[in-house]
Amino acid sequence: MKLFQKIFAAFYRFWFYLVIALATILLFPFLIISILKHSWYPLFFKVARTWSAFIIYGIGCYPIIKREVEYEKGRSYMFVANHTSMTDIMLMFYATKNPFVFVGKKELAKIPLFGYIYKRTCILVDRGNTKSRVEAFRRAEKRLDEGLSVCIFPEGGVPEDLSLLLDEFKDGAFRLSIEHQIPIAPMTFHDNKKRFPYSFFRGGPGKMRVKIHKLIPTAGLTLENRKELKKETREVILSELLQPTV
Repeated sequence: MKLFQKIFAAFYRFWFYLVIALATILLFPFLIISILKHSWYPLFFKVARTWSAFIIYGIGCYPIIKREVEYEKGRSYMFVANHTSMTDIMLMFYATKNPFVFVGKKELAKIPLFGYIYKRTCILVDRGNTKSRVEAFRRAEKRLDEGLSVCIFPEGGVPEDLSLLLDEFKDGAFRLSIEHQIPIAPMTFHDNKKRFPYSFFRGGPGKMRVKIHKLIPTAGLTLENRKELKKETREVILSELLQPTV
C-alpha cells in the first residue's frame, strides 16, 4: 500500500506541474497583455485569479472558504497566512478579491513561463541578502502607496521540518502594516500541506479549507508594537490550525 501511495504521489506531482504549464500557456496572452502597463495590475490580478482556479480544480482540489469578515473594495490590507506548499500562492489568489502584490522568494523566477510572469508582477527577495530585503521593503511601500494590498507569508519560507505546524514569524509584514497604518488580514490554510507538501512522495487531491479571520487593526500603533502585533497574528493562525479536523 505504501508503494502504491508513493507512486500515486509522484504521478500527482507530475500532474500538478503539467496543469500549471497548461494554465500558463492557455492564459499567457492575457497575462502578457495585463502586465504591459504598471497601472494595469488590477487586470493582471483578475487573470491570475482565473489561472489559480484553473490549477486548483485541475489538480482535483476544491476550496472551502469560511469568512469572518468581508474586505472593503479599494482599501489596502496586509494579507498573511501560514506557508506550507506551492499551492498557497494559488489559494491566496483564489480566496482574495482585493488586488495584492506578493512578496516572494526570487528562486521561483527561474521556472519557465511562470517565472517570467512572476518576476514582472511580484516583489522578489533574497532572504539571505540584507540589501535585497531592504529593496523589497521599499518596493512594497511603493505598491501600498499606489493603493494596492501586499501579501507576505511571515514565516519567511516553508519550514524544512514538515512536522512543524507553524514556524516563528518575521517582522517585515508587521513593520510595513504599522508604518502604513493598514490592517493585518490573517488567513489560515488548513490542508495545503496535505494536498501538495514539499515532500516528493506525499500529496493528493481533496479539500482546501481557508479561514479568513477578522482584521487586526494597526491604527495608532508604532514600530515598538510590532512584536505584540506579530504575536497576536501568529496566535490567531495557530489557534485555528489547532482546531479539530472536520
